Amino acid sequence: MPVLPLLGDEAVAQAALDSGLTGMYAYPGTPSTEIMEYIQRSPLAAERNVHRKWSANEKTAVEEALGVSYTGKRAMAAMKHVGLNVAADPFINSAITGVIGGLVIAVADDPSMHSSQNEQDSRFYGKFAMIPMFEPSTQQEAYDMTRYAFDLSEKVGLPVLMRLVTRLAHSRAAVRTADTPRPQNQLRLPEDPKRFVLLPVVARERYKILLGTQAQLMRESENSPFNKYIDGEDKSLGIVTSGVAFNYLMENFPQGKVPHPVVKVGQYPVPYKLIQKLFDEVDEVLVIEEGYPFIEEQLVGLLGNPKVKGRFTGDIPRYGELNPTIVAKALNLPAGAVYDVPDVVVGRPPQLCPGCGHIDVYVALNKVMKKYGPGHVFSDIGCYTLGALPPYNAINTCVDMGASITMAKGAADAGLHPAVAVIGDSTFTHSGMTGLLDAVIENTPITVIIMDNSMVAMTGGQDSHAAHRLVQICQGLGVDPEHIRTITPLPRTRDQLAQIIEEEINYPGVSVVIPSRPCVTHTVSRKRKQRAQKASK
Repeated sequence: MPVLPLLGDEAVAQAALDSGLTGMYAYPGTPSTEIMEYIQRSPLAAERNVHRKWSANEKTAVEEALGVSYTGKRAMAAMKHVGLNVAADPFINSAITGVIGGLVIAVADDPSMHSSQNEQDSRFYGKFAMIPMFEPSTQQEAYDMTRYAFDLSEKVGLPVLMRLVTRLAHSRAAVRTADTPRPQNQLRLPEDPKRFVLLPVVARERYKILLGTQAQLMRESENSPFNKYIDGEDKSLGIVTSGVAFNYLMENFPQGKVPHPVVKVGQYPVPYKLIQKLFDEVDEVLVIEEGYPFIEEQLVGLLGNPKVKGRFTGDIPRYGELNPTIVAKALNLPAGAVYDVPDVVVGRPPQLCPGCGHIDVYVALNKVMKKYGPGHVFSDIGCYTLGALPPYNAINTCVDMGASITMAKGAADAGLHPAVAVIGDSTFTHSGMTGLLDAVIENTPITVIIMDNSMVAMTGGQDSHAAHRLVQICQGLGVDPEHIRTITPLPRTRDQLAQIIEEEINYPGVSVVIPSRPCVTHTVSRKRKQRAQKASK
């Protein structure tokens, strides 16, 4: 079996290819981005003509993947945890329609919010949708579980959620892969042509089918090779753990022998028979899991259970990532050595890159907004969010993708003037266009600044769906062409940009300002790659 040094993300991607993948759909978002990027670079994907273009957002990605499944072929959608919020509608309903070809939805959670606005736990979405879930503890398990998940998806006729976390997604290990990739499925349309038509009369019957599948899903979990009962001699305590948290437990026992019985959960629903066996044998149960108290909540129940310890009892903190030291403390073990960061490593807050066009926009915007005072600029998620920090202090909100325009509209509806929205080109096509349409329909007096750097710069420089299309998109949504203003943001054009912003703020309707200049950092790296490719030919 070939052995490859893979990130957790890459292990999922390679497994999907080896499982006969036909379509890969995703929107960039740390820590999930590398799943798609690996497939985009893959010679096997090119040879097999696997679809591997970025989608406009996570919702369209899941819907497109479901369309592949509809034809009987295998598909994957990938996103970060907050992206699953965007995709929730098709995600939940795909459990009602069921699937034909295997459909795996890979979601990378971000405990401690390294690059996210929350640290939500995607396992709750899987439980809500009542579909199978997998949670690997190693890169090898990420590979093995993904292959298993495609087969299980077709066996039970449901999508499957693959849950990763940052530490696993972005760490690398040797992974044994399949000798021969599985061929792609043949085209096969649904035998029941109405099952994907979720009119109430159909949806009610499909929901009954989903409920009827739950007993099978529990049997699959109870018999899964990824759920294990590991016996231990000291029955004063039993441990339930899952995913990467299992590694933190084992790091406290270098010889690999935990004195207490352990239930290791890798496949969901929670295997209650294994856990009941544990409950029957031990005095107390400690639940160690990365993320929210998902397993713990199911074991505690509404009335509480004094036998269960974990995040609810304070034995493990509710906030942030786990680590071996936290686990050692919960087990009353001496913590390992903790090393201070050496003085040579100096902390530096994130900042806009030198020469970035966003700097010129914020300097101009601040000049205009000075007379209005703070609280008038609604922003979004992207590199330009750094405008909230010194020396700019230029923006006042950042809630979720696309919320800049809609919050500005709501504020204007409430009487705030001026109301300015700042959004990036890729975020605009992700989920900003519908908000602009709302404003156009009511001719709401807001000014939308689309900061166009021609790529998804924050997550690695992927191509933007908005490239060279922003003016046409805004016109198509109904913005008056006279109030769609374009300019190249440079130090020498700051005064001109400030004048444009001032004029559009004073316009009693919807206006759009598009400062457009390619990302200075990724444009340079792209040119270097192009020169290297030419030199190698």
